[in-house]
Amino acid sequence: MAKAAAAPKAAPAKKASKKAKDTGAPKRPLSAYMFMSQDWRERIKAANPDASFGEVGRLLGAKWQEMNDAQKKPYVDMAERDKLRAAKEKADYVRGLRD
Repeated sequence: MAKAAAAPKAAPAKKASKKAKDTGAPKRPLSAYMFMSQDWRERIKAANPDASFGEVGRLLGAKWQEMNDAQKKPYVDMAERDKLRAAKEKADYVRGLRD
C-alpha cells in the first residue's frame, strides 16, 4: 500500500498582541461582594488560620450567601457610591482623551 502524501504544515498562526493597558485609565467599580470580602477577609483568616486562599474565598462566599438584605445594605451602598465615582472618573478620562 502506498502512503498518502502528508499535507504540508501550515505556518503557526501569530498570536494577536495585547493592546497595552493604559495605567492612567480609571479603575472599575467594586461590587458589593468585593466590599464585603475586603471587610471580612481578615476576620475569616483569623478564625481559620490554616485555610488556603481558595478556602478563604469559599468561606467568604458562604458568608455572603447567608447574609440577609439588611446586612448587605452597607456594602450595596458602598458599591453604588463607587459606581458613581467610576462613572465620573471615566467621563473625565474620556474628556481628557478628546482634548
